[in-house]
Amino acid sequence: MILSLRACLHGAGQFTLAAVLLWASPVQAQQPEPDAAATMRWGPLSMRSTLALNNIGVDSNVFNRPSDTRLPGDFTLVFQPTTNMWLRMGRTWFDGILQVDWVYFNRYASERGTNSRYRLGVQRTFNRLSLNGNVQRNSERERPNFEIDLRSQRFDKVFNGEVGYRAFGKTWLGAKASHRTSTYDKDAFFLGTQLAVELDRRVISQSMVFRHELTPLTTVAVEIGSEKDRFFSTIRNADSTRLLSTVTLQPSALISGTATVGYRHFVPSNQDVPPFRGLTALVNLSYRLLGTTRLGVGIQRDVQHSFDAKQPYYLQTGVNWSLQQQVYGPFDVLARTGSTAMAYRDRLGAIVQVSNRVDRVRSVGGGAGYRLGDDKRVGFTIDHAKRTSSISQREYSGLRYGVSITYER
Repeated sequence: MILSLRACLHGAGQFTLAAVLLWASPVQAQQPEPDAAATMRWGPLSMRSTLALNNIGVDSNVFNRPSDTRLPGDFTLVFQPTTNMWLRMGRTWFDGILQVDWVYFNRYASERGTNSRYRLGVQRTFNRLSLNGNVQRNSERERPNFEIDLRSQRFDKVFNGEVGYRAFGKTWLGAKASHRTSTYDKDAFFLGTQLAVELDRRVISQSMVFRHELTPLTTVAVEIGSEKDRFFSTIRNADSTRLLSTVTLQPSALISGTATVGYRHFVPSNQDVPPFRGLTALVNLSYRLLGTTRLGVGIQRDVQHSFDAKQPYYLQTGVNWSLQQQVYGPFDVLARTGSTAMAYRDRLGAIVQVSNRVDRVRSVGGGAGYRLGDDKRVGFTIDHAKRTSSISQREYSGLRYGVSITYER
């Protein structure tokens, strides 16, 4: 364990150093205000609103079924209004997000639904002390992950907070805590499994954080903490120890986003479920070139809980890329691709269809867009997704294409 932690620290440190050398720019800019993205201001209150019509088109495989049982496709659309709000009161900032998605299917009324996301946050700074906290509630009727094809209703409640102390001019020490509960609708059944019984849970985490502002646009952090997963179905209960190294780059930097690489020691409470020790990652970066080219990369690697008690969890590893190029004036084109692997872990003594199986989901797509001024955009996209598995009933392929319209104000 000690050797593994040392190796992880060494690897995470190398990653952080490389990221700093490659991405940090000695820009003499100031830290942006929390409401920098606002487009409407009334004294201390500022807002940004977006109206979007997404996926106005066709889904050829609404239920992600194999080719021999596939049903006809359907016309779909998603109406998504979003409002971001900020309120400043001295050294205290309040911010919030209100987002609602109305999902429509023409043929399959059972797939229609509403998703909502509400978040309220507060930040307060003193001379050396800073406090922040967030409360969030999500209600979604969407597929929760790559594994479950059912659009099931799920409710999430999240409470988190952080206390930070500025030990030096640009160096902070802090403590973080989070509490999350996830519950599924009691009538949600997938492949004969009641999701509420298998996946209802709460996740409690605490950690200590060391954070350093390398430049006004670049922050590095090291975090060590613990995490407890507690399920209604206790076979999935587990404790984890995490060590994370993170680089955060502000949106105005040449490369923006966050990159986290870490180590996780995942120990299930049930001795029949094998543990996991290894690297994890969560990367979401965007690179801008000459104002006309944007390259995006996303990487995810971590443990995910499965609905199947015989294979209680899987290691999900995914990579996706996107390239958006301004062709001429307001016209742009988009290309993207992604691949995700789900490596399942068997419970000892369980009879499974395929031992230690690995399912894969691959996608490829593209599109074009036209910007009508600074606040409106019309785009067309087409995407093809395919899941392969050693269990034929879990395979599918499908095509989605349609138009999206976005208006910001």
